[in-house]
Amino acid sequence: MHSRVDALVERALHRGFGIGLSEFLALSACAGAPDGEMRMQDLTDAVNLNQSSVSRMVTRLERTGLTERRNCEHDRRGVYTGITEHGMDVFRRAVPVYESVLAEALDLSAADPELAGLVEHLGALRT
Repeated sequence: MHSRVDALVERALHRGFGIGLSEFLALSACAGAPDGEMRMQDLTDAVNLNQSSVSRMVTRLERTGLTERRNCEHDRRGVYTGITEHGMDVFRRAVPVYESVLAEALDLSAADPELAGLVEHLGALRT
């Protein structure tokens, strides 16, 4: 179910905004962080990818102007990635698409007899 839902969300985000699910989650993490920025290691934990995958993803986000690297004032070794105004605009427009497609994907999964119980359980956890 996870891969099915991810694939539907991934396609919708890519089609509408040119970003994948991991990029959306990174933008979400940065948007919710103080000052709109996160240490690279914290971003790695937030999107559940390894360090090299996050580094490549951040490079892609920077190339498209959605994020920018920032140095830490207190620790010269610290590297942050921060969401840009353009990134925040894309993120805000992508949220309703993400939520809508996620709901549709869960509804489709609920219609599958093998997955209905899992979807019901997830719904109970949510409330």
